[in-house]
Amino acid sequence: MARNRILVVDDDVGVSFGIRDYLESHGFDLEQASSVEEAMQALGRFQPDAVILDHQLPDGTALDVLAQVQQTDTHVPVIVLTAHGSIELAVDAIKLGAQQFLTKPVDLATLLVILRRVLETERSRRKERAHALRDARTVLDPFIGRSEAMRRLAVEAERVASSESPMLILGETGTGKSVLARWLHEHSARAKEAFIDINCAGLTREFLETELFGHQKGAFTGAVTAKPGLFEVAHNGTLFLDEIGDMDPAVQPKLLKAIEEKRFRRLGDVRERAVDVRLIAATHCDLSALAAGNKFRRDLYYRINTFRLTIPPLRERKEDIPLLARHLLARLCAERGVRVLELDEGAERAALEYRWPGNIRELRNVLERAAVLCDGDVVRRRDLSFEGELEATRVEGSDSHLTLEQLERRHIEQALREEQGHVERGAKRLGISRSSLYQKINKYQLQSKI
Repeated sequence: MARNRILVVDDDVGVSFGIRDYLESHGFDLEQASSVEEAMQALGRFQPDAVILDHQLPDGTALDVLAQVQQTDTHVPVIVLTAHGSIELAVDAIKLGAQQFLTKPVDLATLLVILRRVLETERSRRKERAHALRDARTVLDPFIGRSEAMRRLAVEAERVASSESPMLILGETGTGKSVLARWLHEHSARAKEAFIDINCAGLTREFLETELFGHQKGAFTGAVTAKPGLFEVAHNGTLFLDEIGDMDPAVQPKLLKAIEEKRFRRLGDVRERAVDVRLIAATHCDLSALAAGNKFRRDLYYRINTFRLTIPPLRERKEDIPLLARHLLARLCAERGVRVLELDEGAERAALEYRWPGNIRELRNVLERAAVLCDGDVVRRRDLSFEGELEATRVEGSDSHLTLEQLERRHIEQALREEQGHVERGAKRLGISRSSLYQKINKYQLQSKI
């Protein structure tokens, strides 16, 4: 573990070395300075985690150093020492960013306690800033696009965001159900509380039950300590259960009780615990059909279905694909710290014609590969690799209602797309002469497509 670096600024050699010896014996790295000028040099060179600063220095005061610290790094905790304390001086120091103001002679044990406290406070602040930056990078606007379906979804979500009732989000895999769930949390009265999520798909009954409700020590073999469940962790906040349609039926009654009564028991506990949680659930399944087939509890289905939001698949809002692709590409480039890439016309057209069985998640994966593999600042058709491309082509090409001419036209279009409109390469791929291909291009009026 890295040792905290402390800068001690004091022109009294005895005080300075006394503090140094004491703090070094408690695991800190120390640097010393005896003037404002030396302090400013040490701040840039040593980059301390905290500063212990005497007020009166040969070439100025602690206030001069504090003013400089604010201009360079306002997050460095500063403890000011003085032999002549006053209320006015303390107020001025605090206004300039000092965390503590102590009078000399300083009790070293007290100084150590205060120093550890301000360092811990700063660590917590850094974690909060890091989380905020991470969330700003990862949270995606769930309503990107100009389609009527997305505008309608945005209006519906805005209306129900403040509701405390359970909410069900429906949509295919990869459509962005978890993104919408987080948006609903962040636009609710619980936004400052925890957002806790768990994917129910593939989890055993025992694991899911202990994850949701926790367990007491000794509740089962291996339960060597008590563990709070996600309901407790999400108290006053939001609990998001993704793919609830895959939840083990044995867990469903306990979940229903927790939702309705806002009370539950940990596994192995006799005491009920009260909890205040807003529940958001999501699934790609048809829960009404599962309930009708007795594969999902009807009473639980009705309870979580108070408000329902449906996210359309990408193939049903194709007009949104170019805008969404550019947005995702910009985010991917920002995460990699590289210049923003552009989609050329061929790549955009290919994205519009593909069916996207994996929806937004697949779109992001395709763009991420393209961003790494493309040459230059432009993503072209050849840079896009679709996982379901062959399967989709095979299904579309087997439609028995198509005529031979329609099938030929589709096959030629596909070959020209893959060759970026290059006729000579397209002819070679199709096994015909260039002149024959030109004739077919004219016949099917494909000039605008290549």
